[in-house]
Amino acid sequence: MPRRVFLRHTVLAGCAVAASAGLPRAEDVTIELNWSDLAPDTGGEAMEALRKQGVVQHGQLSTPFDQEMNAQVTTDYNGKRVRIPGYLVPLEYKEQGVISALLVPYVGACIHVPPPPPNQLIFVTTETPYESKSLFEPVYVTGMFGTAATNTQLAEVGYALSADEIVPYS
Repeated sequence: MPRRVFLRHTVLAGCAVAASAGLPRAEDVTIELNWSDLAPDTGGEAMEALRKQGVVQHGQLSTPFDQEMNAQVTTDYNGKRVRIPGYLVPLEYKEQGVISALLVPYVGACIHVPPPPPNQLIFVTTETPYESKSLFEPVYVTGMFGTAATNTQLAEVGYALSADEIVPYS
C-alpha cells in the first residue's frame, strides 16, 4: 500500500475513533417519555371523530370495546432506559421503603373504578427501597423499560420498569 494511502486510512480511522469516543453508547441514552407515548394509536382518534359527527350514538359502543382498544401496548421502548414522571402507588414495602409500586398518570388512578387501561400503568420494581412520603407521590422514575402483562390487586398493568432511580418530581 502506498505511503500516502496508508496515512489517509490511518488519519480517517483515527478521526472515526476520536469522533465516536465522545458519543454516548445506546444503552447510556435515557429516553424521556410522556404517558401519550405509551398508548399506540388504535383507532381511538377515528372513533372519537365518528362520535363527534354523530355517526356513533351514545351507548352504541360498549365499555368493554373501548377498554379493549385502550389495552394495546407499544413495544417501541422495550429494553430501553427511560425516564417518566407519574404518581407512585406503593404495593410492597421493605423496612426502608417501597420496593414495588404502580406508576400512574394522575392522582386517584387505581382507586377509582374503572382503573386506567393497562397501557397507562407501569409496574415499578426497585432494589433500592424508595422512602415514599405519601400515597400518590409525584416522582420521576428512571430505569429499564418493557412490556409485561401483570395483574395486581388494583389493576391490569401493561408495562414494567426496573428502576435505577426514583426521585421526587420537581
